[in-house]
Amino acid sequence: MTKNDPEPLSSQDSLVTVEQQGPVRYLTLSQPPANCYSHEMMKQLDQAVIAARFSEETHVIVLRGAGDRFFCAGADIGMLEQVTPEWKYHFCLHANETLIRLEQTPKLVIAQIQGHCVGGGLEVALACDLRIGCTGSGKVGVPEVQLGVLPGTGGTQRLARTIGKSKAMQWCIDGRMVEIDDALEAGLIDRILPAEDFQSAVHRIACSYCPPQRASLAVGLIKRSIQSGLEMGLHEGLALERELQQRLFASEDAGEGIAAHQQKRPAEFKGR
Repeated sequence: MTKNDPEPLSSQDSLVTVEQQGPVRYLTLSQPPANCYSHEMMKQLDQAVIAARFSEETHVIVLRGAGDRFFCAGADIGMLEQVTPEWKYHFCLHANETLIRLEQTPKLVIAQIQGHCVGGGLEVALACDLRIGCTGSGKVGVPEVQLGVLPGTGGTQRLARTIGKSKAMQWCIDGRMVEIDDALEAGLIDRILPAEDFQSAVHRIACSYCPPQRASLAVGLIKRSIQSGLEMGLHEGLALERELQQRLFASEDAGEGIAAHQQKRPAEFKGR
């Protein structure tokens, strides 16, 4: 933990545990048996995302579920049965705000999906930048319509932006569920890896986006440009792109990258 890191790492008995492995920070949803999220879990995830933003040693965030049976099965249905509609509204609002914060954080976020990733769990994964699945480990889908509700933690919006309006409509009204391997073809998962050595393989991929081989500051601002730019008109998006580019031009990494290119040597990036 660096001196500029404003929050301590979570303890091992929390609902969201935090572990720093080199340049990669792991946020693990930990609520057996299915890692369903509650308001308390979302509050802890919110705090963990903020802490990761401020951490100078963190260049990539990996979000995962505890164990190998569930990434996350969504909101705790038993809890929702006991609370008022007004409380449910505020719960969903805060969950949406937490995922927006994750989505807007200028650091790459990878969803490490091993086990079922359904309902609100898929909505959490859709707020990440890359989704890496473990082959044969579970199902992916949005079954909320079977409960008489809609995917209300960004599901209707991010799903449509990920796989297109017509496909998202069909997935949501059918409550479709598919194997993780089939989710790759559907565009919900970006990459599938074998179960053997899955964790190590994800870590290697995460590290490939970190210094010294990759300019993580540029990766983070590319993310910001795409995430925010797609919600703007073209001219506003181009203006955002120019401002972020100017920030990168002033960075140490841009100086190093250009010099390395001219000198025909590998760049040694620092993430600043």
